[in-house]
Amino acid sequence: MSCAYEAFTADCPSRRLLEAIGNKWVSLSIVALGVHGPLRYGELAAQIEGVSQKMLTQSLRRMERDGLVTRTVTPSVPVRTDYELTPLGRSLLPLLHELKDWAQEHMPAVDAARAEYDAAAPSR
Repeated sequence: MSCAYEAFTADCPSRRLLEAIGNKWVSLSIVALGVHGPLRYGELAAQIEGVSQKMLTQSLRRMERDGLVTRTVTPSVPVRTDYELTPLGRSLLPLLHELKDWAQEHMPAVDAARAEYDAAAPSR
C-alpha cells in the first residue's frame, strides 16, 4: 500500500473507523454530547429515542476505545458515570451536524424516490 491509510484499500484500518462513525448510535451519541455537553448514561439514552441499553453501551465503549469520548466515574451512591467528547470527538461535530441536517432536510425527497422506485419495480 503506497499510502499509510487509504480507505478504498480492502485492508486499510481506516475502514473500521468509518464503520464506527457511520453507525447511527455512534453518530447520534456524538451529536447529542456535542449539543448537551457531558451527560450521564441515562441522560444520553433519553436524548436518543429507540436506542437499547445494549446498543448504547456498546457504542459508548467503542467510542471510548477510539478516543472519541471519555468516561468519568465519580464515586458516590449511586456511582455517577459521565460521558464527554474528547477533542478528537469534537472534531467530528461539524461533519456529523451537517450529515444529520442533510438527512432531515432531504428525507422527503428520499421518501419520494423510494416510493417511485418501489412502484416501478414491485418484483425486486
